[in-house]
Amino acid sequence: MPQTEAYARTLIDAQLKDQDWKISDGISVRYEYTLPDGDRADYMLCGREGRGLAIVEAKREGINAADAREQGRHNAEQAGVPFVFLANGKEILFWDWQCEAHPRPVKTFFSQSDLERRAAMRQMRVDPLGIAIDQRIAGRDYQQECNDTLCREIGLGRRKLLVEMATGTGKTRTAAALIKRLFAANVVTRVLFLVDRIPLALQTEDAFTEHLKELPCYVLRAGRRFQDEQRITITTLQSMVNIYHEYSSGYFDLIITDECHRSIYGKWRKVLEHFDGIQIGLTATPCVKPPNEVGTPDDETAFVRDTLRFFGVDKPTFAYTLKRAIDDGYLVGYQIYKAQTVKTATADGIKILRDDIQWEALDPKTRKELEDAFVAAANLKPPQPHILLDPNVLERKFTIPARNQAIVREFRKVMDEGFSDAKGYLRKPMIGKTIVFAVTKRHAETLATLIDNEFAHLKLSPKIKYADYVVSGMGQGEDTTDAMARIRRFKKEKFPQVLVSVNMLDTGFDCPEVVNLIFARYTKSVTLYRQMLGRGTRKSPGKPIFTLFDFVGVVAAHEGEDGYGEGGKVMEPKPRPYQNPRTLVTVNQDDDIDPTTRAWVTMDDAGNFVFLEASEEKANELGARFEGWLVSHEFTPDQERWLHDVEAQIRQNADQFEDFTLDHLEFPPFSLQGGRRKAAELFGGEESLSGVIANLSQSVYGEQPSTH
Repeated sequence: MPQTEAYARTLIDAQLKDQDWKISDGISVRYEYTLPDGDRADYMLCGREGRGLAIVEAKREGINAADAREQGRHNAEQAGVPFVFLANGKEILFWDWQCEAHPRPVKTFFSQSDLERRAAMRQMRVDPLGIAIDQRIAGRDYQQECNDTLCREIGLGRRKLLVEMATGTGKTRTAAALIKRLFAANVVTRVLFLVDRIPLALQTEDAFTEHLKELPCYVLRAGRRFQDEQRITITTLQSMVNIYHEYSSGYFDLIITDECHRSIYGKWRKVLEHFDGIQIGLTATPCVKPPNEVGTPDDETAFVRDTLRFFGVDKPTFAYTLKRAIDDGYLVGYQIYKAQTVKTATADGIKILRDDIQWEALDPKTRKELEDAFVAAANLKPPQPHILLDPNVLERKFTIPARNQAIVREFRKVMDEGFSDAKGYLRKPMIGKTIVFAVTKRHAETLATLIDNEFAHLKLSPKIKYADYVVSGMGQGEDTTDAMARIRRFKKEKFPQVLVSVNMLDTGFDCPEVVNLIFARYTKSVTLYRQMLGRGTRKSPGKPIFTLFDFVGVVAAHEGEDGYGEGGKVMEPKPRPYQNPRTLVTVNQDDDIDPTTRAWVTMDDAGNFVFLEASEEKANELGARFEGWLVSHEFTPDQERWLHDVEAQIRQNADQFEDFTLDHLEFPPFSLQGGRRKAAELFGGEESLSGVIANLSQSVYGEQPSTH
């Protein structure tokens, strides 16, 4: 093809027609437009009333379009238009030449309506920092700090911004307040808000409808078209994949991507890059640049690298971390109980003998693979009677039923009795809503059944489910068809108390009442680990802390990681562990919790995981205050015995409790003694008990607590 400007113009004409420009009506597009100084602009793009909006400088394909920038600036100044397009038939650059130092690449010319809208915005735009933040939407200090930071960066001309905000700290509300402020400042007039799944889009729509009543929004579903009259489009990248190219790059002024680390790479990236809007990424996942990218091809490094690269930063534009949110009191802290079974705690792999396997349940191909594996082991020098199994493939390829039973029994034992740490302090989890992270549908069914049976004494009727399960993303016939109904029951009703999840509750699930998380699934991804951890951090009345039960060693894999993780312990047993059977292999071995793995751990002030040991000095100080309070009052012997149980809890939780309220009586050890009702009987009624607890807490902690 000839590399001439005339040929480039035929391509440019076609590109303008693609965006519905009427190139031959003599009004919308004017060719060889004569300027006041006698020069000619290649194209003048006009509004529907014939007013100039932009000039287009055309060059042949062999010339870099950016080389025409000075000519474009001169012609735009002469024509009195705000925008310049530089094009050569292959690339298109857009330039708001009076406000920006450099033109930027765009995928398409802007449509006439989009160009008119941007020109009108430009005339009315003010500094968003001069617009007050709506504190009814986002009134917390860090939310306002985030809002101001983003507005300041936008004012400097930056168009890609990354926000890290811990789960439960109000990313959606912060985004809503920012959108309202940018609309008020005429920085944007049309917004795209991207989420990971349509159910999350519906949640976002509810939030925006509540907080942004003056800005109409809607959820775009797959197969539908954009609603031009609406101000905010909420959808997934997948829902846009078949229609995005039908719209000009100027259609959206602002694109906010929630959980952006899932979206900025892979096959959906083209959709995200098509629109020339300010790009803001939101993520709850730590985004710290890896110290060494060379030779680390794991998924965690890739996602951090790609996210930072897409937004053009080496660290988030604004960050509000989980540790800071806990320290500030916006999220609850957590304690960790670690225990592994003997089989999974081994560093050399699990030894499987031929007699341990249920051969009759295997398909012919799996049987043959296992037979070959045992033959290979027998041919080693010295010969081995066993094959080695990587513990991380349990429940994916192999299952040890005794292990699942041991995990469930350990969970009940700790719930019932607690566990004393190295200094003898008794730690107890709270009884309440619990999420279990499982590996497969079969694993989830197994754990739900075992938990239901173990806690049958707490059910009002045998037909009630104490534990249920939900499964997603495991393929046809595996996913739970009524998953949302089960989740609603878990959130709204007393039973089930426990919900076992496979890929369903890991991210985006909000139930502040969750007080326990059980990891029966190992993940080497710190991204997913932090997301799962976030299911327990939200505040709820009477929830001073939550407990993470780690039965798979996931905490050890990620402790001390401030940004990303390379995974767990690398085991190199010889021969190579066998882990690829076609069907689930049942291994009939005894397995129980290894006593040496039992431990309580928590984070210290630096954010590092340590054994959870209450400060002796603080415990002694609180105990002395309690004793001083006790001797100044007269109680019956039964009341004093009960109050000494309170003292024990105050001492044992010196680093966690900031007060002691009636809500604490709903949890062990008081719940095992009849709870709040029994205590009220002991002290002559609810009102009298409330007064005693309030007076006690004020004396010990130095302030009057809530007694609801």
